[in-house]
Amino acid sequence: MLTTEVKNVDTQDIKVNNPSTSQNHDDQIPEQPHRDSSKFDIKNKDDQKRQNAEVKISTKDVHVYYGETEAIKGIDLDIYQNEVIAFIGPSGCGKSTFLRTLNRMNDTIDGCRVTGQVNMDGRDIYDQNLDVVLLRAQVGMVFQKPNPFPKSIFDNVAYGPKLHGLAKSKYDLEEIVENSLRKAGLWEEVKDRLNQPGTGLSGGQQQRLCIARTIAVSPEVILMDEPCSALDPIATAKVEELISELSAQYTIAIVTHSMQQAARVSNRTAYFHLGDLIEVNSTEKVFTQPDHQLTEAYITGRFG
Repeated sequence: MLTTEVKNVDTQDIKVNNPSTSQNHDDQIPEQPHRDSSKFDIKNKDDQKRQNAEVKISTKDVHVYYGETEAIKGIDLDIYQNEVIAFIGPSGCGKSTFLRTLNRMNDTIDGCRVTGQVNMDGRDIYDQNLDVVLLRAQVGMVFQKPNPFPKSIFDNVAYGPKLHGLAKSKYDLEEIVENSLRKAGLWEEVKDRLNQPGTGLSGGQQQRLCIARTIAVSPEVILMDEPCSALDPIATAKVEELISELSAQYTIAIVTHSMQQAARVSNRTAYFHLGDLIEVNSTEKVFTQPDHQLTEAYITGRFG
């Protein structure tokens, strides 16, 4: 995959709607093929740090088949350490299928076959000798609808650390639970009712509980498959704020049908269409000056 070296650019000097200024900017950064995943526009200091970040997950020529049907058609994509990358596109475009290849959740689907390479920290996650349980602890997932266990709030968060032997004592376990709930922004709301069922929480609280459950096993990457689609606007705002905070410690990939949400939370955005990765760029560029006509058509609401 091609990579692009990017010069530091002060966004105050970039006038998005000014063609002449955009032309000058393009002169500084040679245009690359639209599937090049490393062309960044720098929006803020956090993005400047991410620009030099290491590649956390790299996919090469990834194809996914359901029986004889090809759902993903040879995708190359690098995901960087501590970035938030959003996957957008119309229903059935393959964004959720691709997301599930990143922690082998497609293994649980009968008739699903994955080819190509998916490397995390340089190791092929589809290696037959790899422990899938440990992989899914490293690459956690938050699903579309909150799915707390039918257990207490405490036991929901404590389940993973117990399973993986992360707590040596009751005190260690309590500390992991509290820290996870704090990171998920839920501790103050539930600290006095940890023994009550997690299913008794509101929808937004349940989703944050699921995020706390994911955090509790100390993952390196968090995958989110439309985590706010079943939530009200207030709960959605809390989860989005949480995503921004978590990106300081974790690499996050999020599938969303909300372009507004992608614009609010992500550093880069990847646009999928009928199993192809059409474009991946900085979120600012994708939503203001996309490289590909299909991306522009989707962003402007002509289809999808």
